[in-house]
Amino acid sequence: MNTLKKFDCFAFGLAIFAMFFGAGNIIFPLALGQIALDQTPWGLSGFLLTAVAMPFIGLLAMFRYQGKIKLFFSRLGKIPGLVIATLVISLLGPFGAAPRCIALMHSTLSLSFPGLPLVLFSLSTCGLIFLFSFRENYLVKWLGYVLSPLMIALLILVVIKGFIGAPEAFLISSNPSNISHFWKGLTEGYNTMDLLAAFFFAPIVISSLGSAERDPHLNLETAAPIKSDSGSKDCIALASSTAVSRLNRFVLIASLIGAFLLALVYIGFCYLAYLYAPQLAGVANDQLLGTIAIKILGPYAGIIVGLTVTFACLTTAIALIAAFASFIEKEILREKVGYVPILIVSLLITFAVTTLEFQGIARLLNPILEICYPALILLTFYNLFKPSLNDQVLRRN
Repeated sequence: MNTLKKFDCFAFGLAIFAMFFGAGNIIFPLALGQIALDQTPWGLSGFLLTAVAMPFIGLLAMFRYQGKIKLFFSRLGKIPGLVIATLVISLLGPFGAAPRCIALMHSTLSLSFPGLPLVLFSLSTCGLIFLFSFRENYLVKWLGYVLSPLMIALLILVVIKGFIGAPEAFLISSNPSNISHFWKGLTEGYNTMDLLAAFFFAPIVISSLGSAERDPHLNLETAAPIKSDSGSKDCIALASSTAVSRLNRFVLIASLIGAFLLALVYIGFCYLAYLYAPQLAGVANDQLLGTIAIKILGPYAGIIVGLTVTFACLTTAIALIAAFASFIEKEILREKVGYVPILIVSLLITFAVTTLEFQGIARLLNPILEICYPALILLTFYNLFKPSLNDQVLRRN
């Protein structure tokens, strides 16, 4: 694959990391470390299963279905599958995770800029999301080459500086049960909503890959092996099959890069919260990172951490809103309404939900996630290991 080079693979890995790393990915590992203390390894092991392993298993499962969301959820039945898929993407998009990202950005920046009005900030952020996502095929390039490196550099600065200057901590959790902390980490991973996001990020990545790859044989929709009596057609089929094999390898490597970076940041954040736990008593979850950064970097750290959170949440909000708009356009409205008008309406809804602020949005999402997350884990494994039932459908579509 001559146009998808190693640097492109790394950039796509950064983009995948950036799409997943949003508001919940900042808050919940910090909250977990603050609670688990000396039991942090147990809490982290559960958290990494549901917040890293499962989302990337979901991403790979969706790639097996060539990013066809409707087909993936049709295992639940045609109509029930479409209804559930619509509910999931609505919670990820303008009715839940996307406004949660904006609310966390505002909460963190308010530490440095007291009195920053939520309404004005939300409007401005929605406008910025529109600018980055109105050209869907270029989304992953923006994330991978521009926003992700900036965000990762800021995260590394906070984590490394925090470990260097951390006080010695030998804090013991009041709950000695290893299983209890493992389960806490496992359920906290639900709140990142990353498995849900994986289902809808896959089509964005595939769309961007299709834009990047100029080889006419590398078409995700038509590159299945072709049976024919014609020698020339057999050659085309072989070339297409080889291209798909190379693409699968590219996607696997990029996904592993994203998963590794995500796990690394979670481990760093969780242990930071453990080390600084005595200084975080009574701090609200949405201000944990800002408080830690001020302890680590001094009184001017608010601007640095504000930028870190802004880049992290902005990249995820962009991907979520783009995924929602694309799904509504293609699966619900069947392209009778264009992508841009749907995007505008999505951002208007996002702005309205943001007014609930971070805690209000979290209260709305928590009970829903506790019910639907385990069911979606089962669906993911079922689709990952039994894709053969849909092979003919995939080739026809």
